[in-house]
Amino acid sequence: MVQPNNDFLSAPELCYDGFIAALRENFGCFSPARGTNIFAGRVRPRRVFGLAAVDLACDTVRVDRTKLDIRRDDMEYYFVVAQLTGGSTIIQNDRVVNAAAGELVLLDSTRPVTLVGVQQAQWLGLQLPRQNLVSHLGFEPHGGTCGRGQGQAARILRQLALDPVGNAEPAVASADDYMRLVVYDLLGALFAPPAPLCSRHTDKLFARICGIIKDRYADPDISPREVATEMGISLRYLQKLFTARGSTYTHYISSLRLDHAAHLIECRASMKTGQPLSDIAYASGFRDYTYFARGFRQRFGTAPGSIGATRPR
Repeated sequence: MVQPNNDFLSAPELCYDGFIAALRENFGCFSPARGTNIFAGRVRPRRVFGLAAVDLACDTVRVDRTKLDIRRDDMEYYFVVAQLTGGSTIIQNDRVVNAAAGELVLLDSTRPVTLVGVQQAQWLGLQLPRQNLVSHLGFEPHGGTCGRGQGQAARILRQLALDPVGNAEPAVASADDYMRLVVYDLLGALFAPPAPLCSRHTDKLFARICGIIKDRYADPDISPREVATEMGISLRYLQKLFTARGSTYTHYISSLRLDHAAHLIECRASMKTGQPLSDIAYASGFRDYTYFARGFRQRFGTAPGSIGATRPR
């Protein structure tokens, strides 16, 4: 059961205009219904692993993000809403979600959204950079999607977002970057559609990964983790993209290096340069000549030194 945040409940109440202004600073324009009663709300902005987050509550019956609101701020992001207490109905992209305490809903800032029945409810909103999330997941999520609220991924994500350590300065500069990838992975587990890893979106993502490796395969220090970081995805997701295509990162980069080495050896033979084979191995990205020679024989069926003017097939 999700417990209300008592620290947040002690935050000062805001009037209608104050509530809108506080929410707009990080999350854009929203239009709460005024109703007949005196409006009161609370907004507490904070950071969760470098991501903008907000605790919020208000006593109105309805909150909208309209087409006019979208045009006013022109903000492009996703945000995941965790219903901490109470219940509400959330509508986006013709999807209707009845969110109870503990539920997580993914919303799209570029599409209108309506939240109904929000009195006595407390939420946590977490803003997600659109480009980074799409690049990491390999697809563009649809707003109005409800996550599996009681699953392990949901529980871990809520705990990470609610834990006070999320507001602390990281011990090392890269800690926030790493934890953001953890958050993206959890969101992928919650909101990924049952689509195969081989799709139009993932094919484009995989092509970009291959492009990075092709540009840098001669660097012996290039690692799959470094490629994943450059792409803004997790190492595990990068490995899954290769596995779905019947390959591995190691096999792919080794093939590039061996093909390049074979080309250099052919040039060596035809031009009779006498270039040491160890130099060719190192120039192709191999640190260890014995490992290179073994891989070369396995791929081409002959030792590197036995190649003549014609490249083996």
